[in-house]
Amino acid sequence: MSDYHRYNEGMLRPVLSGTRPGAELPMTFETAWEVVNKVGGIFTVIKSKVPQSVAALGDQYCLIGPVNEEQAKTEVEVQEPRSVAMATTISKMRAAGVRVIYGRWLVDGAPNVILFDVNASYNRAEEWKKDLWENTGIGCPWEDKEANNAIVFGYLVAWFLGEYKHQAGDQAVVAHFHEWQVGIGLVLARLRRVQVATVFTTHATLLGRYLCADQSIDFYNHLPYFDVDAEAGKRGIYHRYCMERASVHSAHVFTTVSKITADEAEHLLKRKVDVVLPNGLNVVRFSAMHEFQNLHAKAKEKIQTFVRGHFYGHMNFDLDKTLYMFTAGRYEYRNKGADMFIESMARLNQMLKMAQSDTTVIAFMIMPAPTNNYNVESLRGQAVTKLIHETVNDIQRKIGTKMVEYVQQGQLPPASLLDQEDVVKLKRAIYTTQRKTLPPVVTHNVINDEKDEILNHIRRVQLFNSDNDRVKIIFHPEFLSASNPLLPMDYEEFVRGCHLGIFPSYYEPWGYTPAECTVMGVPSVTSNLSGFGLFMEEFVDEPSSYGIYVIDRRFLNPDESINKLTSYLYDFCGLNRRQRINLRNRTERLSDMLGWNNLAEYYTRARQMALGRAYPERYMEQERSAEDFKRRASASNSPRMPPLTGQDLADDEPPMEQLAI
Repeated sequence: MSDYHRYNEGMLRPVLSGTRPGAELPMTFETAWEVVNKVGGIFTVIKSKVPQSVAALGDQYCLIGPVNEEQAKTEVEVQEPRSVAMATTISKMRAAGVRVIYGRWLVDGAPNVILFDVNASYNRAEEWKKDLWENTGIGCPWEDKEANNAIVFGYLVAWFLGEYKHQAGDQAVVAHFHEWQVGIGLVLARLRRVQVATVFTTHATLLGRYLCADQSIDFYNHLPYFDVDAEAGKRGIYHRYCMERASVHSAHVFTTVSKITADEAEHLLKRKVDVVLPNGLNVVRFSAMHEFQNLHAKAKEKIQTFVRGHFYGHMNFDLDKTLYMFTAGRYEYRNKGADMFIESMARLNQMLKMAQSDTTVIAFMIMPAPTNNYNVESLRGQAVTKLIHETVNDIQRKIGTKMVEYVQQGQLPPASLLDQEDVVKLKRAIYTTQRKTLPPVVTHNVINDEKDEILNHIRRVQLFNSDNDRVKIIFHPEFLSASNPLLPMDYEEFVRGCHLGIFPSYYEPWGYTPAECTVMGVPSVTSNLSGFGLFMEEFVDEPSSYGIYVIDRRFLNPDESINKLTSYLYDFCGLNRRQRINLRNRTERLSDMLGWNNLAEYYTRARQMALGRAYPERYMEQERSAEDFKRRASASNSPRMPPLTGQDLADDEPPMEQLAI
């Protein structure tokens, strides 16, 4: 039995077939700090899953979160509840001084949403903290504002659930909580014996993040041996750890997003995971395969415009033989694999030079860091490119007009239509491309750049964008946006324009970045310490044949892992255009695996398991066979396919219209 099968055995049937006669569709509340509050990756999980949740549950599905004033004003259509129980509950809480916003979140699916204003109820924080201490033994220091907010929010959610259940009578209720910031509501609901079925999901354990950030700790090899209370205490997060662990042990069903995090949670939170809930995306498939290839070509042209400006004066490489690779995410130098990315690029540079390859690699690092502005050289490069384009375009228009005049007179235009003024303009444009410095490795002025880990690593391996370097590196310490004066592209468009995403993470509970690459048909590198990497190894035979390269970071030492990654990159550089098109087609073929239309079922099953435990007289648990689970986990047109050889990749003919891209 496979790992995912083991973690997901004992599931329930779909809601209607898994209920006892006469049972109704339960009311489902999903609670997260990221509801209408874009502050982390869980926001993507919640928002992208909404259409599937609403399609399955309709008005029986409602999200709960805190009030973020700016987003609430623009993203929530305030309404009055249609349900009597809901209207009465909110009315009573408002009468008691609680500020509640109820309405529709204006995203795909338009779910009902309830937002509680934590600041408006903060005057009760001391009273509620005292009550929490007396009932659970969990204390919280005053200076930890985030934890104090979590307590206030938790009490508001527990208050709401208790009152709603009282008003709704016998209606079954499921309350699903994401992460420790909202877990106090779950703990209080169980303490007060509110009859709701509870599910708790940890997307990454709190202590795990702190331990992995410590480079002196071999996290995965020491996982079974940590003194969790002592480790949390040493890092000043013991009160937060207690909140998380209490939430885990109070829930009817405990879930996480991947097998790697399930193992971590079992050791650090001391409870086995009931169900693994892989993270999904909204997948938009194109009716014709060449459509997403066309998007790649258009986005690549925008990246090339930036590259021409950034490397002005040093454009001694052929853009038609240039590959764009990137890594992106939070600035976590070790956890996100930035160290391995830079080291592998340095080794790839040496290998390409030794092989006298004419392929150039532009390696982007998109990771936000403290900056005070764009650096002057980066801005000057784009200005120079703009000037050259304007000069050449003016001369083109002028020459075009002259050619029309000659043809209308019945004459062939002379070989040269450039006059002296045009020649002077072009010479001036050529002189502007001269520079005495090398192209910068960073696009912004990084604050305390002498202490920046990424920049220090780049200096250590001497990737300075020299003329003889086959790998050029660009550190962009800011998330991308269409209003960026240097690289005016949003993240999705940038990803589409690249050839390969590289995410060799050391700590990655799931890994949305390689998943996003996959649904856009962009090959990627991930690791077997990420949930996404394990998921692909579990459900795809020979993932590398489909453009998913999984680096072993758990059982190889760092140097061996870097060599393996460098080997993958070198082989990728050896693919021709036809082979890269084939590979993108195959990568995109896996996108259905990652769509919520498939993965939302895991959430349904977790909630039904909770219903079976909270309302055993009304909802049944029924085991599923491993074979049935495997079949449903593998979409018909994506996963378990026979391994492909390099020759297969070369001979797999793409449509002719793609070869022109």
